[in-house]
Amino acid sequence: MTDKRKDIVVRFGIVYLIMSVLFVLVIWKIVQIQFVEGDEWMKLAEKQKITDIIVKPRRGNIYATDGRLLASSIPTYYIYMDTRAEALRIDNGALFYEKLDSVSTALSEFFGDRSAREYKQLLVKGYNKQTRNLMLYPKRISYSQLKELQKLPLFRMGRIKSGLVQREYVRRVKPFGSLASRTIGDVYADEVKGGRSGLEASFNDVLVGVNGVSTRQKVANKYMETTEVQPIDGMDIVSTIDVELQDIAEKALRDTIDGLGANSGTVVLMEVATGAIRAMVNLDRNPDTGDYFENTNHALRDQVEPGSTFKIASLMAVLDEGKYKLSDEFDIHHGIYPIANRVMRDHNAHRGGYERLKVEEIIQASSNVGTAKMVMGTFGDKPEKYIEKLYQYRLNDSLPIQMKGVAKPWIKHPKKDKDLWYKTSLAWISIGYETKIPPIYTLTFFNAIANGGKMVKPLFVHEIRKNGMPVQSFTTEVMVEQICKPSTLKDVQTALRGVVEGKYATARNVKSDIVTVAGKTGTALISQGAAGYRSGQTKYNVSFAGYFPAEAPRYTCIVVLNAPSGIPSGGRMAGAVFKEVAEQTMILKMQRSPEKNAADTIHPKPHWPATTGGNNLALRKVSAELDLPYTSPACGWVKPCEQPLDQPGVEEFKLARNRIPDVTGMGAKDAAYLLGNLGMNVRMSGRGKVVAQSRKPGTAVDKGGVIEILLQ
Repeated sequence: MTDKRKDIVVRFGIVYLIMSVLFVLVIWKIVQIQFVEGDEWMKLAEKQKITDIIVKPRRGNIYATDGRLLASSIPTYYIYMDTRAEALRIDNGALFYEKLDSVSTALSEFFGDRSAREYKQLLVKGYNKQTRNLMLYPKRISYSQLKELQKLPLFRMGRIKSGLVQREYVRRVKPFGSLASRTIGDVYADEVKGGRSGLEASFNDVLVGVNGVSTRQKVANKYMETTEVQPIDGMDIVSTIDVELQDIAEKALRDTIDGLGANSGTVVLMEVATGAIRAMVNLDRNPDTGDYFENTNHALRDQVEPGSTFKIASLMAVLDEGKYKLSDEFDIHHGIYPIANRVMRDHNAHRGGYERLKVEEIIQASSNVGTAKMVMGTFGDKPEKYIEKLYQYRLNDSLPIQMKGVAKPWIKHPKKDKDLWYKTSLAWISIGYETKIPPIYTLTFFNAIANGGKMVKPLFVHEIRKNGMPVQSFTTEVMVEQICKPSTLKDVQTALRGVVEGKYATARNVKSDIVTVAGKTGTALISQGAAGYRSGQTKYNVSFAGYFPAEAPRYTCIVVLNAPSGIPSGGRMAGAVFKEVAEQTMILKMQRSPEKNAADTIHPKPHWPATTGGNNLALRKVSAELDLPYTSPACGWVKPCEQPLDQPGVEEFKLARNRIPDVTGMGAKDAAYLLGNLGMNVRMSGRGKVVAQSRKPGTAVDKGGVIEILLQ
């Protein structure tokens, strides 16, 4: 009994001694680490810790006026494989080689850029070289693609075992593609620089947000990141752009500019009462392909001589001075008039020109001689007064526009710029030369005429929002309460309507049965730099600026075409674009049938716009939506024919069995449907309606054969 007790005591003593020794050793080690090795361990910990890592915020969105998304940021990813991952290296790479064939095949099927064999070679080569960042695909992929990639063999095992690594990059996207692209703008490839152009640059400080800060530290052989300062996402902006009106303006410009081969074209549509820019299109011609694309914001940046649209400012200055009225007559000298050492000519001088014109007719006919004579007759002995009148119209000021990169206009002053003032300057300025006026300034001036004399600032952004809630709103800002005398304004409005409807109207083709238009044509010879205007190259800017409906203006619009081919004509070329924009805008926006938009229409019945052939059921639906009477032929398909006033110009389109139909005049959708149903492969080029097809109508169908159709 005594022996057993002694044995227990001995054992307990041994255990106690061991525990005491271990406790002393632990205490000693703590003391050693804390006071002896502490500095070394702290230095090692700092090496494993990375501080002040920037956490980028989400860039704000840009919206259209109705809330539709115009620009947003989405995450994209570059995909790599860390072949040094520990799981891929154990047991001589058993896991890697087990999954090699299946993952190579899966990657080949997923990306489609390499064969399974090529992917296998890529993976083996990277594995043998122990590449830490082996790029699996040279392009960025979307978030949804990343999720699908993570389901492939090997990669579904997770980051630690598979070595799959993704690096996130934010890409700015525009859901409507090129629509309003230059107005929306772009961001730099290096996102730190922010917005590069358009609204992206102008509101960069609002959109960009505030960076956050995080700390990354290696713990248990893995990096863990802790956010120290949360990033603040950028705010959103709601622009004034109307998607439908933007689409109308772009289509109208494209349909015209392509056939003219112009270097560039611009359309800006402004809401009269508010100054809101509802559409802005800027197209440049690609010299290599001939295609047109949004490149430079000509509406804001081009310092151009406006030409004859400027005659309205001259008319306003003359009438406001009170020396002449619309009914006063001038001798036009058959369109040839010497001024100092130069000769001024009218556009029709080679055909004998005009003999005598009233002031109102001078504007209708766009007579250079008449305009110069009435300005010189009013301000010949005091040219500075004329120039100061133009300054009052804000044609020489930097407008307080929300967009960056707006060029400043320039109108020289006879005293302040006396070294640049010539004996001919007053006359030539009066007809829109020796000045530099960006189109947005001309538009703002015409909008003041449409707005009862009140000049308002162009508005590009309605609101700034944070988390969907408004934080700042922008309202209409009046720059000039009354641009001229009320009597002068009334006369100017009368003259502008006469340009479209008058006896000598130079914009007669702009007259519409759908909406009344008032405006002014412009045709300006482009200076060839150092060579001036007489270099042997005669290139022109043609333009049309005006508003509609003329009796109660809702929209002001300017169209400028740079260097179109053919005989230049502001009315025929730029006016055609303006007319299309005006008609389509009013059809879209007015809650009544199109014919009621025109106060002076001579037709008592509805006027149908030109109609393409196609599905008869679709035509019935459109006529019903517009509340227009349509006696539908009993057929499934229709084709264009002579257009009556109150009915669409279509007749029955008979389809012959197994014969190629004539699809010219149809839209792309209907033409492709008909030909595709016959078993043919359809190839399309261009846009608009079908103007040509490669297979002759009436020939036998070659099932599986190719037929090309040209759209214009």
